[in-house]
Amino acid sequence: MIVMQMNGLVKRFGAETILENIKLEIKTNDRIAIVGRNGAGKSTLLKIMAGELSHDEGEIHRPKDVSLGYLSQHTGLETEETIYNEMLTVFEDLMQEERVLRQMEAKMGDPAILSDETSYQQLLAQYDQRQVDFKERGGYRYQSDIRSVLHGMRFYEDDFETAINTLSGGQKTRLALAKLLLQKPDLLILDEPTNHLDIETLTWLEGFLSSYSGAVVIVSHDRYFLDKIVNIVYEISRKHSKKYYGNYTKFLDQKALDYEQELKQFEKQQTEIKKLEDFVQKNLVRASTTKRAQSRRKQLEKMDRLDTPQGDEKKASFSFDVARRSGNDVLKLHELSFRYPDGDEDVFHHVSFEVNRGDRIALVGSNGVGKTTLLKILIGQLQQTNGEIEYGAKLDLGYYDQEQANLNSHKTVLNELWDDHPMMNEKDVRTILGNFLFSGDDVLKSVSLLSGGEKARVSLAKLMLKKANVLILDEPTNHLDLDSKEILEAALLYYPGTLIFVSHDRYFINEIATKVVEQSQTGAEVYLGDYDYYLEKQAEMKELDALNQHTQITTTAEVKHSFASAKQKKQDERKKQRHIEEIEQMIERYEEDIEANDQLLCEPDVFQDHERALELTEATHQLKAKIEQLMEEWESLHEEE
Repeated sequence: MIVMQMNGLVKRFGAETILENIKLEIKTNDRIAIVGRNGAGKSTLLKIMAGELSHDEGEIHRPKDVSLGYLSQHTGLETEETIYNEMLTVFEDLMQEERVLRQMEAKMGDPAILSDETSYQQLLAQYDQRQVDFKERGGYRYQSDIRSVLHGMRFYEDDFETAINTLSGGQKTRLALAKLLLQKPDLLILDEPTNHLDIETLTWLEGFLSSYSGAVVIVSHDRYFLDKIVNIVYEISRKHSKKYYGNYTKFLDQKALDYEQELKQFEKQQTEIKKLEDFVQKNLVRASTTKRAQSRRKQLEKMDRLDTPQGDEKKASFSFDVARRSGNDVLKLHELSFRYPDGDEDVFHHVSFEVNRGDRIALVGSNGVGKTTLLKILIGQLQQTNGEIEYGAKLDLGYYDQEQANLNSHKTVLNELWDDHPMMNEKDVRTILGNFLFSGDDVLKSVSLLSGGEKARVSLAKLMLKKANVLILDEPTNHLDLDSKEILEAALLYYPGTLIFVSHDRYFINEIATKVVEQSQTGAEVYLGDYDYYLEKQAEMKELDALNQHTQITTTAEVKHSFASAKQKKQDERKKQRHIEEIEQMIERYEEDIEANDQLLCEPDVFQDHERALELTEATHQLKAKIEQLMEEWESLHEEE
């Protein structure tokens, strides 16, 4: 069944055309993603679909009996009701029907009704029919549905009586999404639903939407989310729409393939046109060939000429570099805790981990465990309550703030960069801004007038110019479109410094991270791998927990032994692999220290100082002995394989 259809839709703001000749079809059970650059008109299109904006030309068809639910980017519930009572308002009709059923049950006990067999049987028949209808409409499960959705959005029984007007903006947005999901409209339209959601909530939402009974249309910059959910992609590019089948990854593959085929067809036609034009030019004036030349000319005139294939729109282009190299040991956190001055309990405590040069560490964890707080402690904006941080040598810290608080809203884009680097000439500053898609008069815009994505690009430009050897990034992919995310990923992959970042973008984490630190209120757990490895370990731990529960009730000792033995073998193998990696890192570090000692021994001040030279030579001998010992251990571990 078609739940909505758009044909030739056009939208203008003043004299500027935003959308042109948009064609879109939505059927029941479709999972559709609308993708495109920031400013392409995706949110505008969703508002038109939801009836919140008018269109200038074209047609929109939607059956009258199709219900529609819409969540905009900045939606939040504004009410004095409690969380649970607000969710109950979705089921007001069921609650009314429930009251009617209770009244009918009371009548069944009325002696006057009981004494009248005809009236009693009539009441009983009505009750049975209404009870069946009540059950089919979800009357016996709506309260469990509320609890299930609220739990999925990380609101638990202790929160149910909390007044909504006391919650944060992010919590209100999550509740708006929860209420919309409970309404279960035939067409669900979601604009950036993954904003304000942590990874656990995102995973739950993916499962919910995958099994949703209606059609879903989504705008999102979360590639993991899109790959899991959608089966159709509409790209909005250069004001027009184009339909692709499959998830986001398949869309990228098909788009590249389409462009390649279109380019080949265009080049083939251009070659044919050139041959025909050459033939006409050479043979038109000859009496013997003029007829053939005229025929070729008519062929050229009738030819349906292909337009030059348009590739991707212009993308940002940048990279990160360092002004100097840091020491091997970058940061060491010992038993860190933090509590706000007026707080009753710690935001987190017992957080300990180490950061070495070249590490790319992703900080993950539920909302509210203090990930952003920890980053602000590392850069000195906040002071830890307890614990110690050891900073390494030659550190230059660069910080990206998800709130863009480091930008001056009164400055122009040009001055925002130029004031930090007054020795640069204007041409160079403009060139850098051009790489971040600010060209011409765009650089004279006030920062206060920029969109979230534009502010993000200005912040990244400032960060690039700093040439810090340690980058600390708080949600760097927020506000960036998918193209910009890919450029940022490439820049960070080739960054020669150390990286610590917080992100809810699982694809981004998987591409960038070499370590994942899971932060909780009670500490931090380090995983030596990317996001997929982290998920694998999480699944292992759940499997182990399930095994432990199983072994408490099983009576077969052999089953327990074989399963535990297999698990232990896997754990030992992973432990050995981690040990091999640690040995390799230590050998590399010792070799760097030996090289540094050798360079010092070549300096006149050192080799003329007998005691200093002897001290360095002895240190080098000890390092070589350690390397030899580690190499023996390394070989021994490999022989065990």
